[in-house]
Amino acid sequence: MLLSVRGVIAATLLAGTALSAAPALAQDAEAPKEFTATGSAAVTTDYRFRGVSQSAGDIAIQGGITVSHASGFYVGTWGSSIDLGSTYGHTELDLFGGWTGEVTPGLTFDGGLLYYAYPNGHVGHAEFFEPYASVSGQVGPAKLKVGATYAWDQKSLPNFAGTKKDDNLYLYSNVDIGVPNTPLTVSGHLGYTDGVLAPCYYCNADKTGLDWSIGASASLFGPLSLSVSYIGVTGPSVDSYTDDTVVATLTASF
Repeated sequence: MLLSVRGVIAATLLAGTALSAAPALAQDAEAPKEFTATGSAAVTTDYRFRGVSQSAGDIAIQGGITVSHASGFYVGTWGSSIDLGSTYGHTELDLFGGWTGEVTPGLTFDGGLLYYAYPNGHVGHAEFFEPYASVSGQVGPAKLKVGATYAWDQKSLPNFAGTKKDDNLYLYSNVDIGVPNTPLTVSGHLGYTDGVLAPCYYCNADKTGLDWSIGASASLFGPLSLSVSYIGVTGPSVDSYTDDTVVATLTASF
């Protein structure tokens, strides 16, 4: 059932320039923008959320936009085509807001609230909230990130296996290493789920599991980039759902 990761469709600059009226400051450069907007659009060979396909193993179109304030607060939206049956329809739309900033030299915090919506699905039986938090920093050539999300017991969270757990905890770590003198970045990811969103949602089994990926991304030209990753999860391997796969994504960022 889920979703996920996050790309974006278009971007619009919301902040204008601020020029001083005093002649002595006439040569000042533009003042810092209070608001900025960033976005991207992407096409991926398979929409995998925490290792599980949300597009039945098929191509998905994704995009979104984030508006940020100089204070570190931001709001945004991200969407993707999906194939998860009538309950969820064919579109996932995520709405989110939070704050990010350096809390100590070299360490950045990011936290907020994410709302998963399915506008052409069974509204109210699919949507749910998930707070998130992460810290990241640079260690030599590697950018490291650890984070957690927690979705409390909500009506829309699935319990197909008949277990007593209706909430979900997700812990993860990421590493990105830029290859010197190249546009290439090598990445790794490991995640752990404890709850109803464990890798095999429909399995009558312990509701825990791991997902992982290893891959690389590179800038092509202009705003275009390409990433290729090998993705897998623990538990039963179901074709076009929880089977290991290679996913390629072409992204245009703005």
